[in-house]
Amino acid sequence: MPHHVTDPDAAVAWLLAHVGGPLRIAAPLALGKPHRLLNALYARIENDPSHPLQLYTALSLDPPDAAGDGLQARFLRPFVERHFGTDFPRLAYARAIARDALPAHVQVEEFYMQSGALLGSAQAQRAYTSLNYTHVADALAQRAPHAIVQKVARHEGSTRLSLSCNNDLTQDTIDAVIARGLPRPLLIAEVDPELPWMGGSATVEAGFFDLVLTPPGPYPKLFGLPRQPVSDADYAIGLYASTLVRDGGTLQIGIGALADALSHALVLRHTDNACYRRVLHALDPALEQHPLVHAIGGLEPFDIGLYGCSEMLNEGFRKLVQSGVIRRKVHDDLTLMQRLANGSAYTADHARLAEEGEYLHGAFYLGSPEFYDWLRQLPADQGRAIGMRRISEINQFRSGDETLQRLQRRQARFFNSCMMATALGAAVSDALDDGRVVSGVGGQYNFVAMAHALDDARGVLMFRALRDDAGKAQSNVRWNYGHTTIPRHLRDIFINEYGIADLRGMTDEDCVIAMAGITDAAFQAPLLQQARAAKKLAGDFVAPAHWQRNRAQVLSAALAPFRRDGSLPDYPLGSDFTPLEQDLLRALGWLKTNTGSAGGKLRTVLAALRQGPGDNDAMYLQRMRLERAAGFSEWLDARLLRLALARTART
Repeated sequence: MPHHVTDPDAAVAWLLAHVGGPLRIAAPLALGKPHRLLNALYARIENDPSHPLQLYTALSLDPPDAAGDGLQARFLRPFVERHFGTDFPRLAYARAIARDALPAHVQVEEFYMQSGALLGSAQAQRAYTSLNYTHVADALAQRAPHAIVQKVARHEGSTRLSLSCNNDLTQDTIDAVIARGLPRPLLIAEVDPELPWMGGSATVEAGFFDLVLTPPGPYPKLFGLPRQPVSDADYAIGLYASTLVRDGGTLQIGIGALADALSHALVLRHTDNACYRRVLHALDPALEQHPLVHAIGGLEPFDIGLYGCSEMLNEGFRKLVQSGVIRRKVHDDLTLMQRLANGSAYTADHARLAEEGEYLHGAFYLGSPEFYDWLRQLPADQGRAIGMRRISEINQFRSGDETLQRLQRRQARFFNSCMMATALGAAVSDALDDGRVVSGVGGQYNFVAMAHALDDARGVLMFRALRDDAGKAQSNVRWNYGHTTIPRHLRDIFINEYGIADLRGMTDEDCVIAMAGITDAAFQAPLLQQARAAKKLAGDFVAPAHWQRNRAQVLSAALAPFRRDGSLPDYPLGSDFTPLEQDLLRALGWLKTNTGSAGGKLRTVLAALRQGPGDNDAMYLQRMRLERAAGFSEWLDARLLRLALARTART
């Protein structure tokens, strides 16, 4: 039986008593970190060089910093307090890394970072480890951790504990440690009553852990990802992507606004197909005749439904389950799946699949407070249909189970995001050309490789055609870039707001033409010129006239009626912001875009000085605490905000 304590300091004392000298500790990514235990451990060793600490983890989530007096800080302060709670236990080591303030005897090694948050941290950049998700367990075993610490859920009346949000690496790591002939690490659980209970293979006997920490209440909120607004470009990408999904197939999606847009498009396709087709026609009148849509996708509602198999379960999957898109069940009985595949299944097989089958598999989950509430409140039959699995089962073919997994993962579509793509089919997803890491490889390479390994699968990388660089638009279709995440020999399908580029098996010239066809019109000519100079494009190639429609204003005009009538809402999966805050977010986004350059800032300030008061400005200024401006800076901020509200007002 495990040792039980209620005080995090007592758990740290127990750990130090069992491990003398340096400490090598592993902790799950994202939600599964035991915040109270890790903070107690860091507080104990921060000023004690006699206990050097190496922490192996990823995605150390930290709420936004609301310090300062600028408009962003004024917006964030009330939101952060409401959304995360005043008692949210920020990870002390993560705050130190952001300031490059870790003591010399502490190192935190991560294989995935909160996107863009640590570009300026030398300590984080130097200690980053570039790994495919499926290689992490063995890399951890190589480091011979003394202990694995993890947040768990406890179910009233059960003697078992649930790994809940993170069934991804713990068991795989233990197996990898043992395979190397190393001693099994100590296992320490921190029970969090806020964590949703997930059953099945996510549960272990309490004796699986050596120590169970149950801190006293009150318990802070779980880290909730604020859901972001979906732009016109995001919706176009999601709509194009939704046409490549085959009924009865398998779905993997990532996280963020592009995944939200894809999820909404799939729901719209299923629940209001007539509206869905009107939106598609407005977006691209020729889309219904696209050869790839006919070959691998479809536009009809989902008669059979999809099976979800994704390393991360998120907000989109909640909506897809609730709307009936995700409902195709699979079973871990190979012979049953074979009979289903060849049409020889018995009536009892179908009954067993309905009773025991699962329609959604994931390795970890992360989302909004609403997402966590949904997991907590799932009826028993729906809860049983969601299986939290090891990462080795989700992101690759598990040894000995490949035949089964191929039967389960039929017609798989793997959708992930990248930052940039090259004209020859390489993808840039995790780092900049100077080597600094934005996020990490995670499972992207795993799913790209699996798309090529499965007979009827396709891998889709989604990206926005344009990015803002100091107030100037730049193309995300590059001729070349100094860093790639996915090499061009694994090229498959790319989608941005201007269309679909099918690169699988294509010549370099065909790839160039396909990628130029989804490049913003302002950047097509220089891209084609680079291709000609590199001998990858015929000198007499002439761009088709319809490519000139690849412009943001053309896209916005096409989607405008559906933005107005609510078919394409700003927050398709729900919002964590009040309606007033949603208006402010649009306004602040407009200001950011229009003050990114010196000239733009000057023009915006001059326009703000001429802007008269709006009818509802008072409530917005009150929310931002600018109703009584103190000094010139606050007075100017109030003027700028009024201008931005006027320019982004919805009619």
